[in-house]
Amino acid sequence: MNQYLVPAGTTGDSGSSVLIDPESAGWTYCGLEVLEMQPGESRQLATGAGEVAVLPLAGECVVEVEGKRFDVDGRDNVFSGIAGFAYVPFHTEMQVTSPTGGEIAVCSAVATRRIDPYVVPAKAVAVEVRGAATASRQINNFLNAESWEADKLIAVEVLTPEGGWSSYPAHKHDEMSDVEVELEEIYYFRIAGDHGSGFFTCYTMDGDIDETVTVHDGDTFLVPRGYHGPAAAFPGHHMYYLNVMAGPSPERKWSICNDPRQVPAMESLLSLGPDPRLPLTAAD
Repeated sequence: MNQYLVPAGTTGDSGSSVLIDPESAGWTYCGLEVLEMQPGESRQLATGAGEVAVLPLAGECVVEVEGKRFDVDGRDNVFSGIAGFAYVPFHTEMQVTSPTGGEIAVCSAVATRRIDPYVVPAKAVAVEVRGAATASRQINNFLNAESWEADKLIAVEVLTPEGGWSSYPAHKHDEMSDVEVELEEIYYFRIAGDHGSGFFTCYTMDGDIDETVTVHDGDTFLVPRGYHGPAAAFPGHHMYYLNVMAGPSPERKWSICNDPRQVPAMESLLSLGPDPRLPLTAAD
C-alpha cells in the first residue's frame, strides 16, 4: 500500500469520511477531518492544540463558539460554488450544526498564538486564475498566506477543468531558505461525475520518493517533502482539491521552488492565456 496515498473510505470514523492528524500522517503540523452530517445534526468539537478553518464542501453550517454564532455560507458541492469559512483558535470548544446536512471540512494546524474566532463570507473569498492554456487552474484563496489571519494554517481550494493540468510546474516547499519555506501539505481530491479519476505526482530529485498515482473521488495524498505536481484531470471529469499546509516557520508564509526542468515548458504556454472555461465557480 502506498504510504502517501490515503484512499477514500480507509480513514475516518462513524461521523467522518476523512480523519488525518499529525500522528496518523507521521508528521508534526497539519491535519484534516471531513465531517459527514445529517440534516439538523450538531457536533461538539474541541480544537485542542490546533487552530482550524471550518469549510462547507457540500451543504451549509453554523458554528457556535465563545458565545458567537457564525452562519457559514455553503454550496451544493465543490463544483457548484464557493463557500465561506469560520476560523476557530486552538484550545477552544465549538458546536458545528448543519441545517441542510452535508460534508464539512475541518482544516487544522498546530498553533502557538491565539487569534479570536471570526467568519468570512463566500463573496469575500479571493479567486485567482493561475497558469495558462492546458495548465490553468482556479484557486479559491480562502485562507492562503495573504488572506485573513491565522498563526500557522494555510489552506486553499484548487479547481482543474476536465482534461487540464494543475500544480504545474511541480514545486516544493520542504526546507527553510531565502526562497523557500518548509510546509507539510495535504491534498484532498474530489472528482466530478461518475467513475472519474485523475493523476498526481510527488517525487524527490534523489529518487527517495517517486510516486505517480491514480486519484479517485475522496482520496487524500500526503506530501511530507519533495516536488509535487502536476495533477491531471481526466477528460470529462473536473478535478477539485483542498490543500492544507503548515510548518515550523515563525512567519506564516508560502514560498516555493519550481522544478527547473519544467519551467521552460510553462513559460512557452503563458502567451496563450488562461483556459477560457475558468473560473469554474463563483460565490453566487
